[in-house]
Amino acid sequence: MRSKRAQLDALDAKLRAAKGAEAPTRKFEDHHSQAHLAWRMVIELVTGIVIGFAIGYGLDSLFGTLPIFLVVFTLLGLRRASKRCCERREIQEQNGRTGRDEGCVRIEATMDG
Repeated sequence: MRSKRAQLDALDAKLRAAKGAEAPTRKFEDHHSQAHLAWRMVIELVTGIVIGFAIGYGLDSLFGTLPIFLVVFTLLGLRRASKRCCERREIQEQNGRTGRDEGCVRIEATMDG
């Protein structure tokens, strides 16, 4: 009769073989992840424009120069938001066009176990 340690080792080997045989499945379809990425980009664009608008309006109200800072900071907000979207796009392409950025992959990996 084998010892309990040998039985546990044999069971562990069987479990590892069974886990290795299962192919990892994707949790989301590509079209869902693409939609997620698109919404994220839209939100970043709108947020950049709104923040730039608010800063510009605040400075114009403070200094009494109504359209100057409003236009300048709105355009700066748009520029920063579009740059951020391009950075997200590059991250997506580096990660194999899955639509997930590195942070999402890291979170899913920790949730999987």
